[in-house]
Amino acid sequence: MLQQILRDMYIDPELLAELNEEQKQILFYKMREEQLRRWKEREEKARMEEAVLRKTARRNGKRVQWLRGKDGEVWVWVMGEAPGDKPYEQISEELIAERARQQAQREAEELWRQKEAEITKKFRDAMAQEKARIVAEKWKIETEDRKAAKLEEEKIQEELKKREEEERQKGEEQIRQQEEIRAKELYLSLKQAQQHSQHSDDDQEWEEQLRRSKAADEERSHKARRARDEYRRQSLRAIQKGRVAGLSNLFQGTNLNNDQEIKLNNNSASPLLSLSAAPSNIWERPSRPFSRDVIIRWFKEEQIPRRAGFERNTNRIAQWFHGIISRQEAEELLMNKSEGTFLVRVSEKIWGYALSYRQQSGFKHFLVDASGDFYSFLGVDPNRHATLTDLIDFHKDEIITSSGGELLLEPCGQQKNPPDYSPLFE
Repeated sequence: MLQQILRDMYIDPELLAELNEEQKQILFYKMREEQLRRWKEREEKARMEEAVLRKTARRNGKRVQWLRGKDGEVWVWVMGEAPGDKPYEQISEELIAERARQQAQREAEELWRQKEAEITKKFRDAMAQEKARIVAEKWKIETEDRKAAKLEEEKIQEELKKREEEERQKGEEQIRQQEEIRAKELYLSLKQAQQHSQHSDDDQEWEEQLRRSKAADEERSHKARRARDEYRRQSLRAIQKGRVAGLSNLFQGTNLNNDQEIKLNNNSASPLLSLSAAPSNIWERPSRPFSRDVIIRWFKEEQIPRRAGFERNTNRIAQWFHGIISRQEAEELLMNKSEGTFLVRVSEKIWGYALSYRQQSGFKHFLVDASGDFYSFLGVDPNRHATLTDLIDFHKDEIITSSGGELLLEPCGQQKNPPDYSPLFE
């Protein structure tokens, strides 16, 4: 299972959810090691290909020649340093001044449109009112004075137009002065924003985010170091005890006699079970367990011959062994138990098992990979054991993780009759 994860560089989200934090850290460490190994292979391959290309180019007579200056060195042009180039400061000043001028011009045009509309409306209304007054008072009543009234009206209109023109010139001058003042203000504001951009109000928030990011990086590095130390410690511990299993050659000849009889055990005693004859059709394991029937078939075909779930040197089912039960059912069985109580259940996520452990503050669940010809914790303990019972006995004396200090002290037996593992042995 671990080799498949490292080969595909992918782990199913449901399987990832079954791992605790330390298992995830160790799995991440191993995946990172695999990424570095692949990267080094690609770099070496690219280096060799580049060397071949250079050799081929020399053979074909093609090469690159750099333009050189009077001093014989490679000629380099840096913007702003060549003769006739404007310095960067001058270019920046001109850009800022142009931006300020354009923005001030747009604001002035908008102000002038508003001012012109106000002036036009003001004098149009005044003219209409005056005309209405004159018509109402004189010219509608005295027809003989219409000519004089016309002259007076023209005189008043001329006066109003003159006043309108004066008002327009005055408004234009005010707008022009405001435009110049606004351009200067915008220039100073943009200049200050450029000079003090690194000291804005957002700097404190950015620094706080940077501090949190660094703290998170340090925490991840600490967990990764702890995972690597745990990985090395487990390997050295297993070598010192001399209990690490080999590969498939250790399992040759371990098949049970088909005529051997074994009885199901209950919570208090473990009677013998009877094994059925080997099925005639050939078993081919799917890539992953997808149904309960397939899991039962896998257990009968592959695990019973390897004595999975049996006590050492006997034909009795171990008290800690359970069937295909869920995480919630396992926690209910361990709910009122003391710290160190454990059980092993058949997993529905991988070809293997899940060890459920009662700790003081709750529960822990460790996946046991049985997809190869050995048993080992997925992502926690690198030790490989010949049988499932070897793995359990090993951790009765040796902790599973250094951070949790888990020792398998007390097995959790059955509470149902028939036992929950009955379908596995029918």
